[in-house]
Amino acid sequence: MSIRFKEKGQIFDFAITAVAAVLSVGIMLYGVGHFGLREAWPELVLNLFYMACLVMMWMYFFNFRITTEQFNYWCSVCVGITVLLRDIIFSPQLAIYPIQKACLVLSVALLVMLTYFYSRKDWKRYTKRNLWMICIIDMLIATLYNLDIVLEPSNEYTAYLLTEIWIRPTITYGLVACYVKEAKE
Repeated sequence: MSIRFKEKGQIFDFAITAVAAVLSVGIMLYGVGHFGLREAWPELVLNLFYMACLVMMWMYFFNFRITTEQFNYWCSVCVGITVLLRDIIFSPQLAIYPIQKACLVLSVALLVMLTYFYSRKDWKRYTKRNLWMICIIDMLIATLYNLDIVLEPSNEYTAYLLTEIWIRPTITYGLVACYVKEAKE
């Protein structure tokens, strides 16, 4: 089995994404076991989409039965579904109302960008700036959620929430790094 990426920087980007995402998903699965399925079932549903992205990233990295177009499409769909579920349809009630509205606006913008940039057949023509904007907006959303959680009183869920918030930006970083590599070729 051969690997798709040959440069050390690209392998490093992929390795960072893989390690961080696997640890985050593992912690969230532990949280589901700790708090029980009745309490944490939404996290389990989101983790299924995150794990699907991770499996597709591994398949893509090792050139295993997945084309660039399939990887592009299905990972974009999985990330889009998590944005739709986590941040738009079932958006959490935050203590600070302006932060909640800013997160909602950024989430809608992220979903529109995913749809526009990655659902088209000529996605390789987009610039690196366009691709990295998706990752930056996802990181802004995570930062705003993180800020709200830090400002609220902590409880037993705080550590798990702080971990869960950064799973999707980590996966988005890896996806965009893969797309930028493909766009170069």
